[in-house]
Amino acid sequence: MALWSISGIGSMTARKLIAYAGSAANVLNLKRKELIKIPGVGEKVITAIASIDFYKLADKELEFASKYNIKITTLFDNDYPYRLKQCEDAPLVIFSKGKPIDDNKKYISIVGTREATEYGKSFCNKFISSLKERGHDIVIVSGLAFGIDIAAHKTALKNNIPTYGVLAHGLDTIYPSQHRDVAAKMLTEGGLITEFMHGMFADKGNFVRRNRVIAGLCDATIVVESDIRGGALITAELANSYNRDVFAVPGKINDKYSSGTNKLIKINKAALIESVDDLEYIMDWQPKNKIVQKQLFVELSEDEKIIMTLFEKNQELNIDIICRESGFTISKTSSILLNLEFQGIIKSLPGKIYCKEQ
Repeated sequence: MALWSISGIGSMTARKLIAYAGSAANVLNLKRKELIKIPGVGEKVITAIASIDFYKLADKELEFASKYNIKITTLFDNDYPYRLKQCEDAPLVIFSKGKPIDDNKKYISIVGTREATEYGKSFCNKFISSLKERGHDIVIVSGLAFGIDIAAHKTALKNNIPTYGVLAHGLDTIYPSQHRDVAAKMLTEGGLITEFMHGMFADKGNFVRRNRVIAGLCDATIVVESDIRGGALITAELANSYNRDVFAVPGKINDKYSSGTNKLIKINKAALIESVDDLEYIMDWQPKNKIVQKQLFVELSEDEKIIMTLFEKNQELNIDIICRESGFTISKTSSILLNLEFQGIIKSLPGKIYCKEQ
């Protein structure tokens, strides 16, 4: 803990120091003339190790963890997450709250833009719900951020699937604060994970470090929506560097938040994914539950069947198009759509647009 609290010492440097000295304790006892011989260890690190402040920081962190029931796991502990341990830049120490990571489960990270569209959120809902229906012993990992992240966490909770949020700050706070209630619910079957000590705020650089943990914890990473320069692309790049499978959800060529996912597919950095079928095929994961095809038009009137047929070829339809294609008047169409909405078969979107419920 003392070594991890030293400013300027990251995962790679910590590993070099420990490999040279034999243990974290030995590192802290090295003299300057010994430290300077270690490749990659510069003046900044040597000066930091010469300080005595890190012992106080370590004591404070241990007290904080004890007070708030936070688990501290080091890279050398047997219960350090197995997948993450395989990454050469895995954190020396991680702090977690909630349920311990179960290495026997399948782990998927679902990431994407903070400006998620209805298309992206709908995919999260349908995809994660399908995982549950097929009986996969799955865990969803994301970053608790706005947009795709929180959509994935919420859908996992709705389906009673464990979900973990990887944070870019210490466990003394939740960022964004609007997700505090969701984070609390996640602790029941999943939890919160971070490599940062308490008091560390969510600075910009911390999110990149956070992303490597998201990628490292998982068997596969799915990018749902992303701008061409989105942070989710960094997570995808990191997952590729760890030899993990990466998937991307395709979108329209002119959509801003599909530009990043389409690029990943185009340059072969991600496999195209449209449904759980694609994940099962590439990962060779077999569903435990037999999927029974739903009957589409059960207990629908003839007029409702006509309108629902239109949604077979189009995911979203404007009410004017529905009127024209069905031949119904606007008042009759509105009445039918309302009934279908009450039955939970379709839902209304802004701009008098309708789509099927997933």
